[in-house]
Amino acid sequence: FLTLSMGYIGLPRHLAEFITGLGLAPFWLLAALMVFYIVLGCFLDGISMVVLTMGVILPTIQKAGIDLLWFGVFIVLVVEMAQITPPVGFNLFVLQGMTKKQIPWIARVTMPLFFLMVAAVGLIYFVPGIVTWLPARM
Repeated sequence: FLTLSMGYIGLPRHLAEFITGLGLAPFWLLAALMVFYIVLGCFLDGISMVVLTMGVILPTIQKAGIDLLWFGVFIVLVVEMAQITPPVGFNLFVLQGMTKKQIPWIARVTMPLFFLMVAAVGLIYFVPGIVTWLPARM
C-alpha cells in the first residue's frame, strides 16, 4: 500500500529531485543518497525504492562522473541496509518469521550488521577497485 501511495503522489521522485538540485560534490551526493535510501527503506521495499527514484538519480550520478558499475554495487549495498531499518524493513519481517521473535529485538540485534554495511560502503568508496577490478579484467 505504501509503495502504491508513494508512487502515486511521487514523493520518492520529489525527494530525489531535491537531492539532485542541491548540487553536491560526489562524496556528499553519495552520503545524501545513502541517508535518503535508508530513510526510504523505513517505508518501502527495495525494488520499489530503486524503480521510483532511479530515473531522477541516474542522470545526476552520470553528471557527477561516478562510475555506473560502481554505483550499481553501491545501490545494492545501500538498499540492503535499508531493508533492515524498522519499521517496515522487509528483511526484518523475514527474520521475524524465521525466529519467531519480536521486531524490536530483531532490529536491535541486526544493528551491528547495519554498521558493517556502512563500513563496506565506506570501503568501496575509498577503494573503488574492490568493485571495478574484476569487470575491468573482462
